[in-house]
Amino acid sequence: MTVDARERLIVGLDLPTVGDAERIVKTLGDDVLFYKIGYQLVFAGGLEFARDLALDGKKVFLDMKLLDIDNTVAKGVENIVKMGMSMLTLHAYPKAMRAAVDAAKGSDLCLLGVTVLTSMDEQDVIDAGYEYDPHTLVLRRAEQARIAGMGGIVCSAEESSAVRRIIGPDMALVTPGIRPAGADKGDQKRVMTPADALKAGSSHLVVARPIVQAADPLAATRAILSEMGGALPA
Repeated sequence: MTVDARERLIVGLDLPTVGDAERIVKTLGDDVLFYKIGYQLVFAGGLEFARDLALDGKKVFLDMKLLDIDNTVAKGVENIVKMGMSMLTLHAYPKAMRAAVDAAKGSDLCLLGVTVLTSMDEQDVIDAGYEYDPHTLVLRRAEQARIAGMGGIVCSAEESSAVRRIIGPDMALVTPGIRPAGADKGDQKRVMTPADALKAGSSHLVVARPIVQAADPLAATRAILSEMGGALPA
């Protein structure tokens, strides 16, 4: 059976208001099954909107990048499970990941460890005080996420192939910074096309601006789905 590209495309609702997000969701209709909601929308009423999307049968990736003391992370995850979310991000610090895994045990919530933000290059990592280059840091955190029992990780498509060898075939590998050929990179520094990202080992692709800021979001979505379909295995 051919893999449905709609199960692998996550549209990032990086928009200023819930009204803007509602219009995009209505425009995309059944062509999109999975949405990401992050800080921008969360702080504009997006949490209630996320619940509504889940109740309407959509999958929701809540991109909160949690990091705090163990108890605070655990209590947050417990409530996010109750919201019916499908995916949740945490920064890939071992203690935080272990606390989240324990809190989500028995649920369908897929916990994702964020390795290194795709907007960061080597100088950014050095400036942040890390002793590793981005690639080495990504691989180290991927291994720690696997050991902690996380459902998957988030990394740049440039690292997908190497990360897949570390985490094995079953964990989700979610890739932001996806740009169709010829698209503007924006503030992303480590990007890849949809087809190349899937071939490199990514399981899910997050696409925001190339869809939500397109003149015709539905046409842009269908073009990306078509490209993904040609790269997905039968």
